[in-house]
Amino acid sequence: MTSNDEYVLQLLTERGFLMPEQVQAAAQSMKAENETTLDVLVKSGAIGEDEVLGTVADQFGLKYCHVNADAINADIVKEIPGDIAKKYGVVPVVADEDSITVALSDPMGYDAIDSLRYVLHGRDVEAVVSPRAEVQAAMAKLYASEASADVQTRDELGLGDDGEASGDDAPVIKLATMIITTAIKMKCSDIHLEPMEKEFRVRYRIDGALRKMDSPPKRLQQAIISRIKIMSKMKISEKRIPQDGRIQISVNGKDLDLRVSSVPTNHGESIVMRILDKSNLSLGLPQLGFLTDDQATFERLIKLPDGVVLVTGPTGSGKTTTLYACLGQINTPDKKLITVEDPVEYQMSGINQVQVNKDVGLDFSAALRSILRQAPNIVMIGEIRDAETADIAMEAALTGHLVFSTLHTNDAPSAVTRLLDIGVKPFLVASALRAAMAQRLVRAICEKCKEAYTPTEREIRMLGSISKTMPERMYHGAGCDKCGRSGYKGRKGIFEIFKVDDTIQRLIFDHAPATLLRQRAREMGMRTLREDGMLKVASGMTSLQEVLRVTMGDAD
Repeated sequence: MTSNDEYVLQLLTERGFLMPEQVQAAAQSMKAENETTLDVLVKSGAIGEDEVLGTVADQFGLKYCHVNADAINADIVKEIPGDIAKKYGVVPVVADEDSITVALSDPMGYDAIDSLRYVLHGRDVEAVVSPRAEVQAAMAKLYASEASADVQTRDELGLGDDGEASGDDAPVIKLATMIITTAIKMKCSDIHLEPMEKEFRVRYRIDGALRKMDSPPKRLQQAIISRIKIMSKMKISEKRIPQDGRIQISVNGKDLDLRVSSVPTNHGESIVMRILDKSNLSLGLPQLGFLTDDQATFERLIKLPDGVVLVTGPTGSGKTTTLYACLGQINTPDKKLITVEDPVEYQMSGINQVQVNKDVGLDFSAALRSILRQAPNIVMIGEIRDAETADIAMEAALTGHLVFSTLHTNDAPSAVTRLLDIGVKPFLVASALRAAMAQRLVRAICEKCKEAYTPTEREIRMLGSISKTMPERMYHGAGCDKCGRSGYKGRKGIFEIFKVDDTIQRLIFDHAPATLLRQRAREMGMRTLREDGMLKVASGMTSLQEVLRVTMGDAD
């Protein structure tokens, strides 16, 4: 069965025209080699051709109508040569100076429409869907006097000797796959398919910045979205509510997972596919972008026997990658590591990973209670979202476990305030929290087109006190083929490590505001996100503009 047949059967089942058991019985009763499950269902009377074609046509935004050769003007027939009409199974029904409308029996015959536009020198071609027998009868009558397609036309259209295209090579399927594989080759983090009023916009996020790509034809919008929803096992007929799915794909021998999200908008469903590249698991702490002293500090923290270590920052700041790098560094045979995640993004060998499943009551807090009975040394919680999960994490830390987790806060000291705000007792936070690290991702200057320049006076002032130790030259990327003319290639982290000492413990116990916690941490030598970024500007890792872009909210 071709991908097109599977798509049509799923659509008909979801629309209520067929029952799953009917489809299964038809598949088992197939006899003829060239017969499909859909053919069997139509022949048996389980569903009519009108229902099949009408439903699929509606799904792709096409009209379904009957065609009669006697009602077609003879002058219109001259618009399309008979050899081309027969090759693609179309008959012209309406035409004017700018456009022509054809009837065809395959609602997914986009190759026919595209080829007709080419043959007709860019003339606009629209399509309606009609029963196969009616199209063939009209074609036989209207082109009865014409010879079959000649070799020149066949070569012009790029057809094979048999003139057939397999279902698996359907343009929509190829286009959807190409959008995904191109993004993977360009090392994108996510793909955005966005229906606009007059275009179907495709954007790739590369190194944290969205880049607009060539847009597919607006008329293919629904077909491409439906194809992506099939690949990610979503309900294609459900367009009113958000849906989540997952695609597993192999590109150049590399297995990748895509987390897919659909949201209904004014002009159609917006699709975002987040690409999960398992090669990120091989990243160690040095590859994340730490300066030497911060790396040494963080390595000491993640090797503590107990306590809570938090990584904070907004969505997309690299928190998960940092946590996995930590687990990879401390994952040794003498330690038991368990994670609770929603969802499990990467499979890691030697680690027990638990997937949250709210439908059966397995949320973060329930999973955390259960895994603590497994006597782990180290626990990683994907995110602390509520007081119950936070309380269990703190208590686990006080009973001899090392706990890693994430919070959505703008800076490191605010992690304390966040925990107190959701209801965790101050004495628990003060006793269990060992450190919180805030992070952001900045684009790294492309090494191929990296070049030095003399900073302006304004740039030197922006560097602040660091400018006293700055070299006379700074760096930026000139733009080249390797980096897509952006001047950047890859990303690195900038960090702010907030360690809890005795004084900070007392401040937490007294419910001190984040400003006081931050002041004490600065006295202890904590670098802010912006200061860490400026040091990386000085080292030539990134640009001043990048650091300013991601640290606009840095009070210091």
